[in-house]
This record gives sequence, structure tokens and C-alpha cells, in this order.
Amino acid sequence: MFEAVAHEFADLAAPQAAALATRLAVAGLLGALLGWEREKRGKAAGLRTHILVAVGSAAFVAIPQQAGYDPNGVARVIQGLVAGIGFLGAGCIIKSEADAHVSGLTTAAGVWLTAAVGVAAGVGREASALLVGLFGWFTLSVLGRWEHGRHPGPPSPP
Repeated sequence: MFEAVAHEFADLAAPQAAALATRLAVAGLLGALLGWEREKRGKAAGLRTHILVAVGSAAFVAIPQQAGYDPNGVARVIQGLVAGIGFLGAGCIIKSEADAHVSGLTTAAGVWLTAAVGVAAGVGREASALLVGLFGWFTLSVLGRWEHGRHPGPPSPP
């Protein structure tokens, strides 16, 4: 029985385990960077959501790749992932019936971009994941502060 259980956990040799751990760690750290920015702004999808989206996306593509799926199989996994993340992002978008104001679009787009970061890390393109993640962070953080400085919201009630 011990041998059967040991065999079930023998799917990763040390080099494969190290590669998977690196890919998941890169995805998680970049997801944390993006999620932390959203968390600071009090958005619904914050730190934990972004980490889970990035690591989950990385796992969804890294594991089939390590299992020997052909590139077309991995591409189909990515297609499904992109569609599924769209539904998750849609849950962040709220439309007010009173004034037809839409909010949550940036958070939804951030979740989508976080999935792309995870996919890049998952397929072993860690430098690409870093570049995409930094572009996302710059857009959310730096451009977000600039945008709010140029277009402040309505004044707070006294």
C-alpha cells in the first residue's frame, strides 16, 4: 500500500518540482503585487484573489505542460482559462441603475491581466510574466494616482 501511495506522488522529479515551484512562486509574487495595490484601494478583488488567480492560472498551464500535453492541448487550456477569467472579472463589475454609473471595470481588467501573468509564468516565461506584471502594477498604481489627481471624485459630505 505504501508503494502505491508513493507511486502516486512520484509525478515530479526534483528538476520538475523546482521548475513548478519557481513558476508558481513568480506568479504568486506578481499576483500579490497587483492584488496589494487593489487591496489598498479597498477593491473587492484584492490581495488573496489576485494571488489565487495568478497561481491558479500558472498551475493550469504548467501542469499539463509537465504532463506532456502537446502545444495544442496547452493552447486549449489557455483558451478555457481566458474565457473563465472573463466570468470572474464580470463579477467585479457593478452597474448602478440610478445613474447608469459602471464601476469595477479596472478591477475586472486587473484580474484578467493577473491571469495573463500567471499563464506567462506557468509556461516558463518568467521574465515575460515579470514585464507584464510590472506594466499592470504601473497602470494600476502610478497611472491610478495620476488619474485620480487629475479627476478627483465628488467632494466628501461635511
